Amino acid sequence: CRSFRWHFTIQQRCGFKKATRKPESKRVVPEEPGPPHTESSEAAIQRRTPAPQWDQQAPSGPPRAFGRLFRPLVFTVGFTGCAFGSAAIWQYESLKSRVQSYFDEIRADWLEKLQPQKRGDVRKEVNQWWNNLSDGQKTVTGIIAANAIVFCCWRVPSLQRSMIRYFTSNPTSKTLCSPMLLSTFSHFSFFHLAANMYVLWSFSSSAVSMLGREQFMAVYLSAGVISTFVSYVSKMATGRFGPSLGASGAIMAILAAVCTKMPEAKLAIIFLPMFTFTAANALKAIVAMDTAGLVLGWKFFDHAAHLGGAMFGIWYVLFGHELIWKNREPFVKIWHNFRTRGGPGRGGDQGGAM
Repeated sequence: CRSFRWHFTIQQRCGFKKATRKPESKRVVPEEPGPPHTESSEAAIQRRTPAPQWDQQAPSGPPRAFGRLFRPLVFTVGFTGCAFGSAAIWQYESLKSRVQSYFDEIRADWLEKLQPQKRGDVRKEVNQWWNNLSDGQKTVTGIIAANAIVFCCWRVPSLQRSMIRYFTSNPTSKTLCSPMLLSTFSHFSFFHLAANMYVLWSFSSSAVSMLGREQFMAVYLSAGVISTFVSYVSKMATGRFGPSLGASGAIMAILAAVCTKMPEAKLAIIFLPMFTFTAANALKAIVAMDTAGLVLGWKFFDHAAHLGGAMFGIWYVLFGHELIWKNREPFVKIWHNFRTRGGPGRGGDQGGAM
């Protein structure tokens, strides 16, 4: 796996406050007349875009109130089921529209030959670049774009409070469920964002060719929520509270799935391409390091989220694909019956169930 990216905690990366301090009384001192004070441009920019501040909170009630995890558990199970159900419907609709898309492409090629070619057409160049991408790279382009948008939102001072509340996961926060998904698309550090997206881009082609784009999206989104839930449980059990963010848990699931399915594949680190190793050894090293970090209490990464994502990816390749994806046919038939009965003129449409 080339250039692994990790799930940083905001507490470590952004210098949040550990505890609130009582405001000191201020004395009003009359200002003496003098020349107007001019502020440097760098100081002005730093003042207008401060780093987000976070006051560490203790969970309400007992320090380790596992009852707070009931709603996140229900959300994790429900979201995972909805993700795979939506993926099955997506695949059904894609297969039904494949024939129509084929004829549309033939018509588009015919019209393109009739129309005069434009030199320097930006749209044509973009389409050519898009068509040269693999299915996996096309699939993750939307994920990368969403992460980039959220990264830009962190730079808006007026959004800081909302970003901390909804785009960082913390079991002591008042908002528990929605951040389990939204924090998967959240990065405060540019290096964190770049490293994560590079690894996702690198493994996208192999993962999508192995799972298909619909199943890939279901695994990716479910892994993001599941890894956050594992992080919640770990923080409650150890008492090491603090906000976390990043796509590491979801990407770890994809990485682990590919390495489990293709253990003999050769991988290399981007900065050391001369050293290669098998995917199986890379996965063992990552799991061992995160296990050590979790046991020893290393705080720079959210090691519990890494392990949760990796374990889900391994489980899904070994057992989950057979248990979930290959048993989707009854659900797809229900959707097929609903589609054929709903809407005018669909009574005779009986094809395309799978």
